[in-house]
Amino acid sequence: MASFIVEGGHKLHGSITPQGAKNEALQVLCAVLLTKETVVIDNLPNILDVNNLIDLLASMGVTVEKLAKGKYAFTARSLDTAYLRSADFLKKCNKLRGSVMLIGPLLARLGEVTYAKPGGDKIGRRRLDTHFQGMVNLGATFRYDKDLLAYRFLGKHLKGSYMLLDEASVTGTANIVMASVLAEGTTTIYNAACEPYVQQLCKMLNAMGAKISGVGSNLLTIEGVSELHGAQHTLLPDMIEVGSFIGMAAITGSELRICKVGYRDLGIIPDAFRRLGIRIEVDGDDIIVPAQPHYQIESFLDGSILTVADAPWPGLTPDLLSVILVVATQARGTVLIHQKMFESRLFFVDKLIDMGAQIILCDPHRAVVVGHDHTRQLKHNNMTSPDIRAGIAMLIAAMSAEGTSRIDHIDQIDRGYENIESRLNALGAKITREE
Repeated sequence: MASFIVEGGHKLHGSITPQGAKNEALQVLCAVLLTKETVVIDNLPNILDVNNLIDLLASMGVTVEKLAKGKYAFTARSLDTAYLRSADFLKKCNKLRGSVMLIGPLLARLGEVTYAKPGGDKIGRRRLDTHFQGMVNLGATFRYDKDLLAYRFLGKHLKGSYMLLDEASVTGTANIVMASVLAEGTTTIYNAACEPYVQQLCKMLNAMGAKISGVGSNLLTIEGVSELHGAQHTLLPDMIEVGSFIGMAAITGSELRICKVGYRDLGIIPDAFRRLGIRIEVDGDDIIVPAQPHYQIESFLDGSILTVADAPWPGLTPDLLSVILVVATQARGTVLIHQKMFESRLFFVDKLIDMGAQIILCDPHRAVVVGHDHTRQLKHNNMTSPDIRAGIAMLIAAMSAEGTSRIDHIDQIDRGYENIESRLNALGAKITREE
């Protein structure tokens, strides 16, 4: 496996443009299965998770044509049903978390699907009850096949229904929406996730002929149609990359322009960094992070310690808490990081503590960070990336540290960040990939 060798202490300068949104890409790629006509998707990031899903679609019988960098045409005119029952299909699904969103479109298109438990980041329990119950609500049945170690879904005639989701699951909402657009009658989804990724999926489906209303709210209404047609769709910029670049600029004391960020779709993210004392200026659709020798963490109005916590949209995305935690290690002040949604995402902080960060891990969900105020640098360390977001947090820490650090298992970072070392090296970072 590959590793990053990171020489810390170098300031960044210049401008960088975020890639297309990874989480949106995984949703809309699955949606191409809902029509026999061609769907063109632009701004797809060249990352492992997206490339693996594109390869899986091609194996399923989807015609894939690369039109330009990041722009592909997908035509699912006929699907290889024999392959969809094969061990290779189950094996590939098992390695890719986003493949869970194949269930809805395949069930709507074919009336049946066999699906292995998905892989992905090991960040605690990531249950699939919301996905499965949504399919049951639409009239499907499922059972677990012990021989195949897979779930088998049947739903030849899906019918719309009212459902109240037990959690506002992003991928669960996407799966149910994709199954509902071709179901008979009207489906109402309450407590639906309303992240920009889900909004984008709904907009693409409506462009394909679906009838989805309530987009952007937690109450979606889907009037089933008999078929969908082709469409063109462009991904949003990746908000997690935007937040990562803000964090890199702040912790290294650098001035950086982040271009074409899709500012109105960033929600609370800029304000979350501002609460750490980081200056963020907006110039059109660009963000400018000025060089700051110090940044002061705010307190709550009553003087108590600031808490930064994740929450369903429009709350703060959990994917950025690891970055915010690292950035706080060099702030002036103290902050409580509360990771509510995943129970193993803070376990990488022991590596930061080894680097000299002042962090108290209270439990699997909470960590108190006492910032150094840039009075002393983090020390270099050897680390292993456990998941995508911890991996980028480790990279940010290493970029700010004294000396040279090593990060192993960087295929985790490659799953979510396109060509990250060359893009950062162009800004002045010193990162070498070692195979």
